[in-house]
Amino acid sequence: MTNYEVMFIIDPALEEEARTQVVDAVKGVIAAEGEVGNVDEWGMRKLAYPIQKKPEGYYVVIEFQAQPTLPKELDRRLRISDHIMRHMIVNKDEK
Repeated sequence: MTNYEVMFIIDPALEEEARTQVVDAVKGVIAAEGEVGNVDEWGMRKLAYPIQKKPEGYYVVIEFQAQPTLPKELDRRLRISDHIMRHMIVNKDEK
């Protein structure tokens, strides 16, 4: 299994309960084919530039282990999510 890290920015307009559901949904996608590691919620942060006319976003970083096929599926699901403004998946083993 390979070590990965995903960082995503959730729409700041969502209520806390809805944000928790989004984070749980991402963890569920990962847990289906891999192992969820450390989940670090950074909270509301100012963005470097406005995204969808919003100056802030709710940042979440999740470390996980999975087979090389999972990041492609995770990327697909994060792209079609209406609540996630941006995301990035990094292979931590690759140097």
